[in-house]
Amino acid sequence: MALSQDEIFEKVRGVLVDALAVDEDEVELESTLVDDLGAESIDLLDIVFQLEKAFEIKIDRSELVPVDALNDPAYVQEGKLTEAGMEMLRKALPYANLDAFAKNPVVQNLAKVLTVKDLVHIVDTKVNAQ
Repeated sequence: MALSQDEIFEKVRGVLVDALAVDEDEVELESTLVDDLGAESIDLLDIVFQLEKAFEIKIDRSELVPVDALNDPAYVQEGKLTEAGMEMLRKALPYANLDAFAKNPVVQNLAKVLTVKDLVHIVDTKVNAQ
């Protein structure tokens, strides 16, 4: 049975409320996981685990942040993504809004671009593809 975007969002919101101890009204589609909701890298692992359990899906870490590619000197130089790196990132995360990040593509700030909407999109593609 397919789930609507709203149904997916409500479940994702529930996971984020539990994992990050935030109020439900703080979790909006455009909320960023790190800056708006205070997620840290360990929280992201917990969130992925809880989403997998809640929706009975598997989420690969590279769908959130393509970590392996970030070790490639063609993509990263002096801690920043190169143009080739930004191109790879846009292909790896086609749903993410990378415009602001592209202005100062410091690798350490990459997790800050992830939004609730991105999580909903990832879950939606998996749940409704089954």
